[in-house]
Amino acid sequence: MEDTKRLAKVRAFLEERGWKYKYTEEDGCGSIDFDYRGVPYHIWEFHDDMWGVENNLRHGGRQEELTGDYETEILEIMKDWH
Repeated sequence: MEDTKRLAKVRAFLEERGWKYKYTEEDGCGSIDFDYRGVPYHIWEFHDDMWGVENNLRHGGRQEELTGDYETEILEIMKDWH
């Protein structure tokens, strides 16, 4: 499937930081997998009744769903990492 620039802000942030990541897209939803300081993270976009993402950014091994302006919330979480 052609890259439709899903999760574009998050990918731009990862590229700006020089962090390697894997991006895939399926059924119009983006998915990003990357490691930071040896911990694997993922961001999986979904669309049921609304757009959102499942991610483990805040808690490493525990999943959390975000909806609404989830890209901005993801960036805020990641910007706090040192």
